[in-house]
Amino acid sequence: MHRLPDTATPQATDWSAAVTAALDWWRDAGIDHAFVDEPVDWLAAHSASAESPAAPPQLDRTAWPQTLEAFAPWWLAQASLAPAGLRRFAPQGPASAALMVLVPMPSVDDKENILDGRAGRLLDALLAAVGQSRAQTYIASALPAHVPMPDWAQFHQAGLGEVLMHHITLAAPRRLLILGNSGISALLGHDPTNKAQSLRAINQDGSPLAALPSWDLEAMLARPALKERLWSRWLEWTGTETF
Repeated sequence: MHRLPDTATPQATDWSAAVTAALDWWRDAGIDHAFVDEPVDWLAAHSASAESPAAPPQLDRTAWPQTLEAFAPWWLAQASLAPAGLRRFAPQGPASAALMVLVPMPSVDDKENILDGRAGRLLDALLAAVGQSRAQTYIASALPAHVPMPDWAQFHQAGLGEVLMHHITLAAPRRLLILGNSGISALLGHDPTNKAQSLRAINQDGSPLAALPSWDLEAMLARPALKERLWSRWLEWTGTETF
């Protein structure tokens, strides 16, 4: 009588190794929880999350501050200006400055003051090149906090474009440098296809304010060639290297 080969142990070993390998593969893929077979309406959950946060309510214009000194505290406290839980940064600089620098929102790495991170160091270099300093420049943002993936059309509907125009009027600069024009153009209700080179002036209370829209600071950090292009446009705008 011939005996069949004893394969129980190797089969068991191979099966155990296969199961272990499969578990390791899913674990490496980031799946380390137990799952159930009950159906879940994931699309409904996604729709609910996409609808929140709700659009900010319209701002009450009668409560807007009427002086630049009163604007910063209001900017930091007014709930409707930005989603809750985000750190806000006040604008900085003197009223009636020779130059106002406007960005869409504070940078993600700002710590204590607006634009005190990596993008802010590029701004400091630009200001030095044109004979300006932070102390002489009014620096502000269209939103008080850094908002990931902002819905500019929604902020426009909530009236933040009007708040921005009011802010510019209170600051009363002689020139306005806009670094990051696409979001600000949308906030002001301009055509979304409006390019950085197209806007030349901001109309505030019927008086045009000379404006130079350009690329945002992060874009210039990523693409140094944009700094040279901004410099060329600056010279066209001012007619001189410095004020």
